[in-house]
Amino acid sequence: MSTIEKMIICRCEEVSYGELQATANEHKCTARELKLRTRAGMGFCGGRTCRVAVDRVIESVIPGTKQADIPLKYQPPVRPVTFGTVGGNK
Repeated sequence: MSTIEKMIICRCEEVSYGELQATANEHKCTARELKLRTRAGMGFCGGRTCRVAVDRVIESVIPGTKQADIPLKYQPPVRPVTFGTVGGNK
């Protein structure tokens, strides 16, 4: 396995470039399917750090795919809050 294949793309879920490339090549995934199969972009940051790299993998595996054809979106991180915070009780 080369250094590039070992490079971590999604730090939250520890998904490597090699894993993304292999999954995309094997299954000819859509962006959504690649995300579900590898969990890239589903970590705490919601894909803000790895989305561009995941998009590039999809573009390289599926010829003719444009940025507009990749329907992934950014998700804000979710933090648990107490009911008192939501309801305004102090």
